[in-house]
Amino acid sequence: MTIQLNGKEHALEKSVSVAALLQSIGLGDKPVVVELNKEALFPREYESSMLDQDDQLEIVTIAAGG
Repeated sequence: MTIQLNGKEHALEKSVSVAALLQSIGLGDKPVVVELNKEALFPREYESSMLDQDDQLEIVTIAAGG
């Protein structure tokens, strides 16, 4: 199955949770903002939000600085 991840096609073998996808791309322990199909998710929703064919996922990393 294929999703759109930050505007690019991303292949998945099966439906996974947002949390599992974040782990698989190395962002599991990083502060991020996630939007699934143009709706922002709370971090508590990452585990229960499952990805399906053609979902659109936007992930923005949060970095402190000055």
